[in-house]
Amino acid sequence: MITDLLEAHARAAPRALFLQTDQGAYTYLEIFVATRRFAYRLQQAGIKKGDHVALIADNSAPYIVALLAISWLGAVPVALNTELVSDGLAYSLTQSDSRLIVADSRWMAQKRAHLNAATQSIPQILLEAEPLFFDALAPGAQANAERVTASAPCTILYTSGTTGLPKGVINSHGCYEAVGRDTARALDLTRDDRIMVFLPLFHTNPQMYALMSALTVGCSLIVRPRFSARAFFDDARKFGATGVTFVGTVLSILVARHEGADKNHGIRFAIGGGAPPEVWQAIHDRFGFRVHEVYGMSEIGGWVSCNTAAEYRFGSCGRRRRSMDVRIFDELDREVPSGTQGEIVVRPLEPNVILTGYYRKPEAMVDASRNLWFHTGDRGSFDDDGYLYFHGRSKELIRRGGEMISPVEIETKLRTMAGVADCAAVGVPDPIMGEEIKVAVVMERPVDSLAIIRHLQPLVPPYMLPRYVEFVAEIPKTETEKIQRNKLQYLDSSVHDVAKLAHGLNTDL
Repeated sequence: MITDLLEAHARAAPRALFLQTDQGAYTYLEIFVATRRFAYRLQQAGIKKGDHVALIADNSAPYIVALLAISWLGAVPVALNTELVSDGLAYSLTQSDSRLIVADSRWMAQKRAHLNAATQSIPQILLEAEPLFFDALAPGAQANAERVTASAPCTILYTSGTTGLPKGVINSHGCYEAVGRDTARALDLTRDDRIMVFLPLFHTNPQMYALMSALTVGCSLIVRPRFSARAFFDDARKFGATGVTFVGTVLSILVARHEGADKNHGIRFAIGGGAPPEVWQAIHDRFGFRVHEVYGMSEIGGWVSCNTAAEYRFGSCGRRRRSMDVRIFDELDREVPSGTQGEIVVRPLEPNVILTGYYRKPEAMVDASRNLWFHTGDRGSFDDDGYLYFHGRSKELIRRGGEMISPVEIETKLRTMAGVADCAAVGVPDPIMGEEIKVAVVMERPVDSLAIIRHLQPLVPPYMLPRYVEFVAEIPKTETEKIQRNKLQYLDSSVHDVAKLAHGLNTDL
């Protein structure tokens, strides 16, 4: 169990710092006690081993306590995106069989109204803000641990699929423990490290790269509410950060927002994926820390290859993990030689290091595991020295700022708009976000591009709102009615940039 690591550090080094936020600093012992007390509160709400608990909250120390408390009981956290609304929220709650919602006050105030008739009956526990959360737990009873095996589910995290409906990725306790060990080894982490976390804690990235590596070596986490390019270096200095986790977008923003050099900080590493080579080089030259580019996803144990402290090659995703077999296949599932592009496929060499399945979607797992290899849908190649290179996503998912977005989800909502005869959503390259969202729309009667955004705004999370709108006569399709998305991935004078028109709208553009 991942909570065994927390308990071991709480007993061996009770006064060692584990979590630091703007509101307080908490030792391993304090978080261990809070975890057991919140677990007791969950027990009083009827939660037992094997139950699924939806966790919906912004970054905070209470979030991490809640995540660990659910695990302490042998239950399974279902970490959901805080921006889910409407059908997307209801689907994730019902498809995951969540028996309880643990949510913070912001979600309770702003998103609880999106619960439908089927989900309103799910009991809810408020995750109080610091320091009230810890004060309320202080006199509480403590729950005993419920033991589970290494193969037992540790989390369910939802990832979009090309069919339009998200899939719940089940990763085991053994998987989380393995990626924590391998990440700590890759970065040469020690107890003196302080990892700054600003990506949403419901993502695989901070859970596996930061939380699990900290629990492995006994170092500390600096939990920030969100990413701020303006405050990044000031926060690093204030809290003594030695490393961060990233998606490519945040590094691109750092480079764009900080024109000069800034090496007056203690950061030595950034681990994540999606850093363009020019951004990678700028980070090293101007800010003086190493970009440890990985190749990974929720399904394949967080990451399967990494530029480590010992083995590092600019522009690559590093060499494979020792517990993984990673190959490049052609369209007939035949391995291709080094230097040749193909699909990245993965097979575990040890138990409990990749997903155990998609929750209640066995057919999706079978489809992804063709010929006993997990097919990522991404294109890559190896060089002669065994370094992996990523060449893009052959699946149709749009990667915007670290979020994996199904175009079908957007299209389904857009087709409910009166007058929309047909539509398609595609990703177009963007130097900051990696990709931006463009929708091509066939209208039965004229409307302006902002009408498209106004229709989608209450139906999808902000990160799924399109940046670009184009009105077209027809959507290009194959003979079998499959959208030819590559024919829409352009920006010219016929495409409206709604970010320039969205003044006054409450959008994320």
